[in-house]
Amino acid sequence: MTQVSSPLRVADASTPVDDVISFQGVPGAYSHLACRAVFPDMAALPCASFDEAFAAVRDGQAHYGMIPIDNSVAGRVADIHHLLPNSGLHIIGEHFQPIHHHLLAVPGASIEDIREVRSHVHALGQCRKLIRELGIKAVVAADTAGSAQEIAARGDKSIAAIASGLAAETYGLVSLRANVEDAAHNTTRFVIMARQAVVPTVDEAVVTSFVFKVRNVPAALYKALGGFATNGVNMTKLESYMVDGLFVATQFYAEVEGHPEERAVRLALEELQFFSHEVHVLGVYPQHPIRQQHRARMVAE
Repeated sequence: MTQVSSPLRVADASTPVDDVISFQGVPGAYSHLACRAVFPDMAALPCASFDEAFAAVRDGQAHYGMIPIDNSVAGRVADIHHLLPNSGLHIIGEHFQPIHHHLLAVPGASIEDIREVRSHVHALGQCRKLIRELGIKAVVAADTAGSAQEIAARGDKSIAAIASGLAAETYGLVSLRANVEDAAHNTTRFVIMARQAVVPTVDEAVVTSFVFKVRNVPAALYKALGGFATNGVNMTKLESYMVDGLFVATQFYAEVEGHPEERAVRLALEELQFFSHEVHVLGVYPQHPIRQQHRARMVAE
């Protein structure tokens, strides 16, 4: 899955469902950029919330959904882990999208004109050096592309937005500075959702994502995860979150490298099920090349 430049396409009522991919946000969002990078020939369907983006796939308005799950700077994306288990969908792929922020303004504006910058709280936090350098006021907005849309409508040369180059293209803005993110490694990982599972063959390099609840007994988590250690299965993610408002009921989201039909992974999952309940596999999907590159670099070091 490589980044490909293509004309901007937004789905409408006449677009065939098999040609539509949903995302949360407005046109020009980083999720929209990810859609275009992975599926350049598909039309993107903007959705007001993650719930709506999931529902568009589940209800047959879109063939796929592009959902951000975590960021290399900001960490996990809020609410996604609550929505995934009950979405009724399957993870069929992952995509790592480099995030390159731009300082956007209306045509004719200059750096010297800017007094205020608007964007999502995470984007502002990822560009602290620029904000400090320019001495401008940072204003938190709902999202990055929405901020670009707003300043384009206002036409005020003193207000800028931090958003993507695609947002500049979408709303007729100019980039006063490119790549203004503090961390060069700033990357968002997306999962691609579908109504039907697409399970790779057992000989492919894959990731298995699943959720589970451990029994409410001492050392339950330790015992539940022991099988992954003893069988040599690499767990790349383990995150917990409260469910149903109960302080003693915790659900875990986990990812491991390997296929459930591989002997080591199968044995580890069997042990997990013995000490847990409600184990639910969300998807088995190919490892993205960037994941493999990072792993190779860590091994080399």
